[in-house]
Amino acid sequence: MMRKPKQVGTSQVADALQRAAAALQNRRPDEAERIAAEVLAKEPQHPGASHLLGVALVEQGRPREAIAPLEEAARRRSDAVVETHLAMALRQVGRSAQAIATLERATARQPAFPLAFHELGVLLFAQGRLDEAEAALRSGLQAAPTMPEFSVVLGGIFLQRADRANAKVAFARALANAPGHPKALCGFGTALMDDGEFAPAAERFRQALVRDPGNAQAHLGLATCMLELGRWDEAVASFRAAVSAAPQFYGAALRALVAAGRGQFWLKPSAAAEMLKPK
Repeated sequence: MMRKPKQVGTSQVADALQRAAAALQNRRPDEAERIAAEVLAKEPQHPGASHLLGVALVEQGRPREAIAPLEEAARRRSDAVVETHLAMALRQVGRSAQAIATLERATARQPAFPLAFHELGVLLFAQGRLDEAEAALRSGLQAAPTMPEFSVVLGGIFLQRADRANAKVAFARALANAPGHPKALCGFGTALMDDGEFAPAAERFRQALVRDPGNAQAHLGLATCMLELGRWDEAVASFRAAVSAAPQFYGAALRALVAAGRGQFWLKPSAAAEMLKPK
């Protein structure tokens, strides 16, 4: 006769889950996974333990394994937090349609969970569904007006639409709530650069690099500004830094160097490629 898993006391479970949550908060997902798994070994249907196990697996880069416990937790608990974490795992394994459906349920719940709106907005933005993304992000902004991430993604949507005026407003709002936010600074710099305001754009990119020295986007933006301002040596140094930080930017850096001078091709691609090599 098969034995049933031994029940553990409510206070013991609560204490264990509190320790698992603390481990996650302190960036020890492996410890959180172990604790949650121990609880589930004794109480296999505990939604709190299933949720924490799923989050711990996502944090360790194992979203495919995380889906089953997160789905179990979502079945047993109608909760926006659980659904948002499930959607994040689904997105990471390429199941975007299911992630969006799950996030739509999460964003319909009360009280509002801001991260659900952010995740939905980012996912819709990635699919080019700009109007829907903007609506989701604006709803999130109402729920959490000081959360800078909403304004940063909204700024990106405005840049995509070539609406640089509203992009600047969005990035400025993000920076008012989170001074020095690297993504907001890069976005603001891009909006200024697209408007031909190269000196103030360069300053935003420099500020971003103070906070995040390895930010390839900031290096690339600064390099472009330096080219436009006629500061060749600084431009080349920034292009090199961009390629060093993110080799996938090599093509963009090469094209910019070859086309320097607003489209006048005066530098051979081979010479430009040589310039991009680390010194």
